[in-house]
Amino acid sequence: MAGLLSGLESLGLGNLENVGIYDKEKKEEKVREKAKVRKEPVFSETDFIYDKTFRCPACESSFTSKIMKTGKAKLIRTDFDLRPVYEGFAAEKYDVLLCPKCGYAALGRYFSFLLPAQAKLIREKITSNIVLTKYEDPTYSFEQALERYKIALACSVVKRSKSSEKAYVCLRMAWLLRSYREYLETQDGDNEELIESLQSQEDEYEENAYRGFLDARGTEDPPIAGMDSTTLDYLLAQLAFSLEDYPTCSRLVAGILNSSAGNPRLKDKIRTLKDQLSEIRNSEDKTE
Repeated sequence: MAGLLSGLESLGLGNLENVGIYDKEKKEEKVREKAKVRKEPVFSETDFIYDKTFRCPACESSFTSKIMKTGKAKLIRTDFDLRPVYEGFAAEKYDVLLCPKCGYAALGRYFSFLLPAQAKLIREKITSNIVLTKYEDPTYSFEQALERYKIALACSVVKRSKSSEKAYVCLRMAWLLRSYREYLETQDGDNEELIESLQSQEDEYEENAYRGFLDARGTEDPPIAGMDSTTLDYLLAQLAFSLEDYPTCSRLVAGILNSSAGNPRLKDKIRTLKDQLSEIRNSEDKTE
């Protein structure tokens, strides 16, 4: 079979007759691919965290806690309930600050805001009873992180926090449980029973977050848990849909779409949610 460049010999270019016309490009492409592979960074969880010193407002002692390095992890997506998902890293594990001396714990955004009367309640009902687990590993396991969250939620109840703080703890705990479940789904071994348990717990914390934020919406002024009114309503609409509270979801969707304020990207997502509501109504009409 004649080559694509056959016939060049008569032109004095016979040495090129059998050359592949893409050989050079393929070779260069392989070189680029190898260079790309060599440059691809390999991260471990410790690359995304560092130890920072804090002062406990309940007992005045100083301690260190592992927290996330801002901007280090690569954001892959944001879930329906605003959970940021990072590549190879469950950021939720490092949200809680826990004083190893007195047992006071809270999410980072709330930790330092403790009134004297609240500190007294923590010392009386938490410090006097708690037996803390000692952490010696360079990272927090999912189990350790869940334990820290439960202590933070207990502290928020004891110090009589606002509904928004307790709801936010529950929301982020639902995120953590989801991250744990998704991690197990990628692992070998018989994890079905634990995965089902984590899903059940996630649903429970999500429902409690929903109830708490609904209460906060009617009793607290924005920003609520760092969210403006539109963002909170968006979150509530998504949670309402997930929990099949379609009437509340529909009201929130209509309110956001009729508002002149708000993030355009959130409104685009709300329009998608509106379409999903319409599909459910249509399917219900067909079954009647």
